[in-house]
Formats: sequence, structure tokens, C-alpha cells
Amino acid sequence: MIIGLTGSIASGKSTVAQMLQSYQLPIVDADLVARQVVEPGSETLQQIAQAFGQDVIKADGTMDREKVGSIIFHEPAQRKVLNDIIHPAIRAEMLRQRDEFVQGGAAHVVMDIPLLFESKLQHFVDKILVVSVTEEIQLARLMERNQLPEDEARARIASQLPMSVKEQGADAVIYNNTTKESTAQQLEKILQQWAVI
Repeated sequence: MIIGLTGSIASGKSTVAQMLQSYQLPIVDADLVARQVVEPGSETLQQIAQAFGQDVIKADGTMDREKVGSIIFHEPAQRKVLNDIIHPAIRAEMLRQRDEFVQGGAAHVVMDIPLLFESKLQHFVDKILVVSVTEEIQLARLMERNQLPEDEARARIASQLPMSVKEQGADAVIYNNTTKESTAQQLEKILQQWAVI
């Protein structure tokens, strides 16, 4: 079974991902893949340099994230250019890793995709596990974690689909509003129901 793990910013999805690792489940991490596809010398990074100029590559061969960020932040059309280069590369690499785990004999693979619904990647997985949290707790955690003022934290939350929409698209929901123990118990119950453990 391919399990899609998702949530919203500051929902505690990373905590649940760590718990899944303790069950020895292989994980394809979309955030990690996003960094891997732009590693020095990669085809994706060369395409970015062709689109935005060689000065977006630092002397050490890595992508100058700040420079790329400032280009796309002010120009939506440029953001689309970047996304059109990066997103297909990320998807292809995620599927490659997923298939490699399956071919290697893994009965279940977790695909940790923060923007699963936003990117419409539901077809990548068999079951969707959403880590949910109340808006108040989400806001408080985000402000504390990223040292953000309230208006900025609210803007970041608003840039993603509402939790309620994600919950509706889920096969199971973990409510991560209280303790880690509670979250771990919910996860264990779901994995048992799905016959993963």
C-alpha cells in the first residue's frame, strides 16, 4: 500500500513522519526530493540557470535560493517558469524512489507530500493520511516555531487549502492537538486498521 502523508503548515506532519519511520516504513520525502533535484550538476539546476541566468548558481555550484526567491517573488510569470522546471523533476524522482522501494520488496511505502492536495497528487497514493490541528493551535505553533508576527503567520496558513478540505479528502485523520502520546496512539490504530502493522 502506498500511503500519502500530508497536513498543513505547523500541523505536526513531520512528527508523524518520524513516528512512521519507527515502524520501519520506507518514506519518500517530497521536501528532501525538492532539494535533491537541484543538487550541483543536476539537469534541473542547469535548466534553472538557462531560464534565469548563470548568476543564480553560486560559486560552489549550488542554487542561490535567495536570488531565485527574489526573482519569482516579484514576478508571478517567472514563478510559473520555475515551477514548470522543478515540479515535473520532483514528481519523476518521487515516483522513481517509490518504485525502487516497491521493487526492493517493501509492502508499504509512505509518500510524505506537504502539498498533496494543492498539487493534485492524490493519484500517486492508495490511502491518504491527514495530520490535522485546530486553527488556534496551528497559528500559535507557527508563530512560535518560525518567530513570525500573527499577520504573517495567518498569511502563510491562508496560502494553503483549509484543513477542513484536506480532512474531507482523507482516508484517515490524526488530530494532533494534544500530546505526542495521543498522536502516536491514533497513528497506531490507523495502521492496524489498514493492516500495515
